[in-house]
Amino acid sequence: MQTADELRDAVEAYLGSLTLTPELGRLEEALRYSLESGGKRVRPVLCLAVAQANGASVDDALPAAAALELVHTFSLVHDDLPAMDDDDERRGRPSAHVAFGEGVALLSGDALLSEAYKLALTYEGSEVARDLVDATIGMIAGQYRDVTGDTAELEELHRLKTGRLFVAAVRIGLDVAGVPASDRSAWLAFGDDVGLLFQIVDDLLDGDGYVERLGSEGARQLADEVAERAAGQLDSVGADTSALRELLDALTFRTG
Repeated sequence: MQTADELRDAVEAYLGSLTLTPELGRLEEALRYSLESGGKRVRPVLCLAVAQANGASVDDALPAAAALELVHTFSLVHDDLPAMDDDDERRGRPSAHVAFGEGVALLSGDALLSEAYKLALTYEGSEVARDLVDATIGMIAGQYRDVTGDTAELEELHRLKTGRLFVAAVRIGLDVAGVPASDRSAWLAFGDDVGLLFQIVDDLLDGDGYVERLGSEGARQLADEVAERAAGQLDSVGADTSALRELLDALTFRTG
């Protein structure tokens, strides 16, 4: 079984060697600028770890994992635009719209999403593509709630905007491994918890969201409870989940 760090290295190598559609021409520079700008690759590593825990090879799961990262990167490019969050910096360097202009950034996000679906459609069945599309729509619905100020139901907003792609990472890993629906409940509950944990930790680092609602100590306690619940889900699946536990620990320890 590969460790979380080894899975992350596999993702980086795959993304670095990924062949994009030739017709994109010079637009490819903007795609690679955003795609190769760093990040912890949590979602694709989660997908790979779930797939290998259920008997699939990492190589078989890499296109699906990369598709998840392309969707995530598309969302960041669009979120940074002046019409959205208007962020001029991403991961320590200029956002795509600052580096290339708003029009090119918008198109590069569209292209990243399209390339993600092309990868998902390389699988024989429709499950990977279907689950990726469903997660993307949910993520967009959550972002709509955010930009329009519809934040009355914070949990629902985060379940859509952040959580849907984490659950999709688990679900798609199960798709690649061919796990039947009857054996998925604990895995999907784990995906829900990881998405929630990621959001709570982000709020702890930024001082908003759950911190504003619960206070720092309350948010930290909730993060601990969710992490413990997620670990319990892993205990129940009867598989080698060592890479997933590494990932869970890394998310939890970010709270300090």
